[in-house]
Amino acid sequence: MEYVIVGNSAAAVGAIEGIRQIDREGRITVISSEKHHTYSRPLISYLIQGKTDRQRMKYRQDSFYDDFGCRTVFNKTAVAIDRESKKLFLEDGEAVSYDKLLMASGSSPFIPPMTGLETVSKHFSFMSLDDAEALEKALFPEAKVLIIGAGLIGLKCAEGIAAVTGKITVIDLAPRILSSILDDEGAQIVQAHLEKQGIDFRLGVSVKRFASNKAELTSGENMHFDILVTAVGVRPNVGLIKGAGGEIDKGIVVNERMETTIPDIYAAGDCAVSYDLSSDTRRILALLPNAYSGGYAAGIAMAGGEPPELKSMPMNAIGFFGLHIITAGTYDGEVFETKEGENYKKLFYSNDALRGFIMIGNADKAGIYTAMIREKTPLSSIDFELICGKPSLMAFSRSYRDQKLGGKTHEN
Repeated sequence: MEYVIVGNSAAAVGAIEGIRQIDREGRITVISSEKHHTYSRPLISYLIQGKTDRQRMKYRQDSFYDDFGCRTVFNKTAVAIDRESKKLFLEDGEAVSYDKLLMASGSSPFIPPMTGLETVSKHFSFMSLDDAEALEKALFPEAKVLIIGAGLIGLKCAEGIAAVTGKITVIDLAPRILSSILDDEGAQIVQAHLEKQGIDFRLGVSVKRFASNKAELTSGENMHFDILVTAVGVRPNVGLIKGAGGEIDKGIVVNERMETTIPDIYAAGDCAVSYDLSSDTRRILALLPNAYSGGYAAGIAMAGGEPPELKSMPMNAIGFFGLHIITAGTYDGEVFETKEGENYKKLFYSNDALRGFIMIGNADKAGIYTAMIREKTPLSSIDFELICGKPSLMAFSRSYRDQKLGGKTHEN
């Protein structure tokens, strides 16, 4: 059996480990446009800070590919699929035959059209190890850095470079930072914390035009900068599947076995549409744990096994300058809210179930809330008032506690 995987991040690693659970003999070829050993993308900001290094960023040990019998083709880009002959073509003309093909191609930075952007000489993205290293080389102590995008990528970039550059300004068209995962009050807490670290914000505005190292904002303000980072968002890499006639709905459409609409081709990770159990919808869930579990399920299926049920949902665990943020699920229904200084908690619930939460600062026992959403625990079966105030297993029935803590069960 010839297994071919396009991509080399969490979904690809999951697929390799899934395949080898079933098939120890089949040949696995991993193709990546990057030249690096698999690494954890969320750690690139810590690389610039000096809190990690390239060795510790690796997502698996140095011997991973050899241990799992993989052939690697790095620093080459796949450009086309011939679904009839079951061949994948690379940019240099090489044709790679496959019996089972996985697209774990992730996503790419989205850079919207902006007048004069081509006149900016020092312009960077912040999604890959190469991006981070190129930005690091361009930085200098007095540099004024303009970051477009106040989402997760933009703010992690700001945190990563804060200690090694002069001034950072972040702008975003949205009226609040982290608009995809925080509400207004939570965003205000995090913004105030970031401002204490010297990061400035211009929100509700965008760039009207660039002229070399000057940005004219829609508010009329002119901002001078030395370095520009665009972190507006990402787009799934769906081109190969679209070109081969596969179904696309923002991302690559897959079934519960991670199969695309093209026979013997699978997809997982940030390029694929996933089922979100918290909202009962199908959408892109660009999260490392989701990418790994989707890749693992795809690998099992590719090798002829029965993949595990995926229980995916939006979930973020992130920190900025020591302030922790954990969010999960969907923000619908009734609300329980507490706030004390930088500690903020908001729970969303409806139809006898917890739907989602936001926790800032003290995120102790967040795992209990996550499990409740994933398992759709009936709120009527627990002490919900206790769970809201002080999450604890004591809020659950004795049989539930015994099952989770000791594997025991009780009739009552």
